[in-house]
Amino acid sequence: MPTMNTALPLNTGATIPALGLGTWQSAPGEVKKAVIHAIEAGYRHIDCASCYQNEDEVGEALQDVISRGIVKREDLFITSKLWCTFHTRVEEGLQQSLDMLKTPYVDLYLMHWPVPMNPKGTMRIPYRHEPSSHAPGQPHANLPQGNHPLFPKLEDGSRDIDHSITHIDAWKNLEAYYKSHPDKVKAIGVANYSVKYLEKLLAQSTITPAANQIENHPLLPQQEIVDFCRSKNIHITAYSPLGSTGSPLFQAAGVLAVAKKHAVGPGTVLLSYHLARGSSVLAKSVTPSRIDENRKLIALDAGDVQALEAIHKKNGVRRFVYPPFGVNAGFPDKPEGIDLSG
Repeated sequence: MPTMNTALPLNTGATIPALGLGTWQSAPGEVKKAVIHAIEAGYRHIDCASCYQNEDEVGEALQDVISRGIVKREDLFITSKLWCTFHTRVEEGLQQSLDMLKTPYVDLYLMHWPVPMNPKGTMRIPYRHEPSSHAPGQPHANLPQGNHPLFPKLEDGSRDIDHSITHIDAWKNLEAYYKSHPDKVKAIGVANYSVKYLEKLLAQSTITPAANQIENHPLLPQQEIVDFCRSKNIHITAYSPLGSTGSPLFQAAGVLAVAKKHAVGPGTVLLSYHLARGSSVLAKSVTPSRIDENRKLIALDAGDVQALEAIHKKNGVRRFVYPPFGVNAGFPDKPEGIDLSG
């Protein structure tokens, strides 16, 4: 029977816990309590990103549980991500995260999207609760005007893509930093990479990514990517495993049938689906009872997995997370936009 901390192998020789706590889209003031509760409840895998603008709260939580002797730093697996406006400034981007997280190293550092964006005007990523006149979608008050620090735009409203660098160049920057600072980064990987972009990256890389974090659930199984990564010894971590808030997956006949068979809730089935595929999975919640409930994982048999993978064939493929970059990232269900594969 799999557990939340079942150790799954990475190509570095390290392991990653099967279940992680996701910290995306959590309101200010909620993340610290959620991370503390999760770690007290047994979670050891915490997924973060500078773009989430809450790594400072995660850091306070880590400091709290470590200072109280709940865990040691080496007991935890912490992931962070390099944002798109930092592709030429890996050291700066990582150091910001380390400072916020109050940790000397991260266990896994991912390139968040293969979309380099114009970094001009971005001295650092501002945090959403800083006092300022910052209005949603407008430049932050303490930054030079001209570009939004996370999603810079051109005058026509399109994303300000940095065409002077490719995602492959960004990966090489990440490789170089990883090789020279093994004390700060234990493994590097990618996120939101399609087979097309991975093939281009692998053709020029000296280090194979340890992981590829992708949106993954029965409405978006992305089997081609999962199989490709498995063939290259790249671990898959699934985010948005439940689909979205109010997801139709909770009412899908296949999910309900498997849940009834095992006498568990739909959420347990949807999380356990990824362990059956050899992937780790991120469960996002700030509610203590849901954080506790998400710890329950079960072993699914081949018939269960087959029933879940039939859902998208009946209901269609559905992707819930895709920022409006205006970029074709190589996913068959999102063919629009410019090709930055290199």
